[in-house]
Amino acid sequence: MTKIVEEFELYGKQYRLETGELAKQATGAVLVTCGETSVLVTTVVSSQERDYDFFPLTVDYIEKMYAVGRIPGGYLKREAKPSDHGTLVARMVDRPIRPGFPDGYKNEVHIVATPLVIDEEHLPDTICVAGASAALLVGGAPFDGPAAAVRIGRNAETGEFIVNPTNTEMETSDLELTIAGTADYISMVEAGADEISEEDMLAAMTFGQEAIAAFCEKQAAFLARVNPTPMEYKIHMADPSVAERVDAHLAEMSAALKDADKAARMGKVEQLKAAITENDFTEEERTAWGSDIKAALKSLEKRAMRAMIIETGERVDGRSADEIRPLYIVPGYLPRVHGSGLFQRGQTQVMSVCTLGMLNEWQRLDTIWPEEGKRYMHQYNFPPYCTGETGRMGAPKRREVGHGALAERAILPVLPDTDAFPYAIRVVSEVLESNGSSSMASTCGSCLALMDAGVPISAPVSGVAMGLIKEGDDVVVLSDIQGIEDFLGDMDFKVCGTPNGITALQMDNKARGLSVEILARALKQAHDGRAHILKAMLATIDGPRAEMKETAPRIETIKIPVDKIRDVIGSGGKVVRGIQEETGASIDIQEDGTIHVGAVSGTAMEAAKAMILGIVKEPEVGEEFEGEVVGIKDFGAFVKLTPGKDGLLHISRVANGRVGKVEDVLNLGDVIKVVVLEVDPKTGKISLDRLDKPDAPEGSAPARREDRGERGHGHGERRERREDNRPGRAGRTPRRRHEG
Repeated sequence: MTKIVEEFELYGKQYRLETGELAKQATGAVLVTCGETSVLVTTVVSSQERDYDFFPLTVDYIEKMYAVGRIPGGYLKREAKPSDHGTLVARMVDRPIRPGFPDGYKNEVHIVATPLVIDEEHLPDTICVAGASAALLVGGAPFDGPAAAVRIGRNAETGEFIVNPTNTEMETSDLELTIAGTADYISMVEAGADEISEEDMLAAMTFGQEAIAAFCEKQAAFLARVNPTPMEYKIHMADPSVAERVDAHLAEMSAALKDADKAARMGKVEQLKAAITENDFTEEERTAWGSDIKAALKSLEKRAMRAMIIETGERVDGRSADEIRPLYIVPGYLPRVHGSGLFQRGQTQVMSVCTLGMLNEWQRLDTIWPEEGKRYMHQYNFPPYCTGETGRMGAPKRREVGHGALAERAILPVLPDTDAFPYAIRVVSEVLESNGSSSMASTCGSCLALMDAGVPISAPVSGVAMGLIKEGDDVVVLSDIQGIEDFLGDMDFKVCGTPNGITALQMDNKARGLSVEILARALKQAHDGRAHILKAMLATIDGPRAEMKETAPRIETIKIPVDKIRDVIGSGGKVVRGIQEETGASIDIQEDGTIHVGAVSGTAMEAAKAMILGIVKEPEVGEEFEGEVVGIKDFGAFVKLTPGKDGLLHISRVANGRVGKVEDVLNLGDVIKVVVLEVDPKTGKISLDRLDKPDAPEGSAPARREDRGERGHGHGERRERREDNRPGRAGRTPRRRHEG
């Protein structure tokens, strides 16, 4: 293939699609560029069909630090596992691409997105979706594209929507909406917002769909120039008798599904599936059609569940479409931790725990993204026991990273800034039971934990997951979906927000023909569900607690002159380490002279503050101190006024009367009261006088001049040595230089 390049401008930004030069052994490869940010996206489609009951699509996105001119941190100096950002990008690509393949297609598909160059303004994530779509179609894969993704921002002052805003443009945006799909339907939505209304969010999504269509049109023009040859493929078709035998048990499956208890319902369903497999198929058929029988049984369960909702309006647990499951909410569930909240909705139970720390405990990020780190960290754990299963515990999976990121995004807009609350904040959500909507339960539980910890959030946040059942023109929107309605339904639409508006949302759509009207209905129903849940939360804790737990650190902020930072740190950090060791407090010093002092004990914090302020304090004339004698010389004693300042107490002022030696009155380590007499404006040297002077001890007065025989003899010797003893000048006194 010859090199083909398509350059175009959309919504004020330059884009480029290129193929035919790089990675030519892949099924398809496209270099996609926005500004100077370039990502190579390759696709490989296996020629062999796999015996799976699912579509085997894999998406990998590994951040390359060379793309931003940095060497990876750590010992190995090599990119290893994906960062959380990288995992989220891979999920972003997977979700709009997966629905574009035909049902029954079982060839393995592998998409790899490699960022080659990242400029400081244009982000690489959304163009990866266009690159994946174009690479699949260039290779002739059976993909229903083109597909694209856009990020929509909104200027907070003008209200104008911005397509794929730069980092600079995002600084003034109150919305970050990422939306993906085709020219005809939306398949994926991610959003974070500063409490915007449902109407504004719907308008942004509508605008985003129009932008996607524009990008798909440009992609189609590029593909027309490539003129790819569609690959030959086959859709796996099961023997018709498999579905005929399984479908005969529709009534039995409907009866098995009618149980509000998840474990009991799953037990009945699995028992029925096992009976159908055993009684309706021979051993030879089970061996030959194993995956087909599993797929047919799953289809039977899906049909029964959906028919129940469409035809009767009743869900498997007996709820109506807009009904929320029973709630059980306990803030402050755990002792000693800084904050905690137990949130249970039906059979989904999450324990969220909040920990507060110094700002220097923030999470530093070694990624290609512009953020250097984050102060608020939300982590979500989904252990196997929460669904009654066995399994391995290890690194978080993609789903856990994604759910944690959603809850984090939902809470961020209501957190206080560091000036008002100088803490790093970590919330961990442990899913203890799961039957759907665990990410929304973690959002609610995290809000409870933050309020229990006394974090002064601006408004409480709740969340709810919405579902959709669409059969032809029949549409039912479901509130607070459980697991089976997520797996077998058409939409998973999570909405988080405060009473003032939306802070985050996420949507995965499996149904084509999802209209703006359906989205508007889902947002309205989600608003009502969020309000119901938030009312129950506030009935247990009406806002952030006025006082933090005794076990939580107290952090105060002080400001010192920048030129005093060196004094507080000391040589090699000696001074600041000494303060921390002596008081037990933690100290975080910023380049602008801001110092955060934290300690669990208020006494320790006050002691550390006093020591720091003492270092930077400039003693003033007339100010009194109680200081330690830290040095003794012939001419006086040095007294420590502050940790960084000493003053000179002259020998004439150490006592009443004349003193021959300072040691006659003072010793190292003595603590005495002094007053500042003078501060030299040029050198900063401080002269002191002693308060409450003692009388000079007898015999301490210096000898009179006529009594200093030995000292006088010494002076005579020096005078003799000054006589000119050069040859011919014996006995003469040398003339002074420059003598006229």
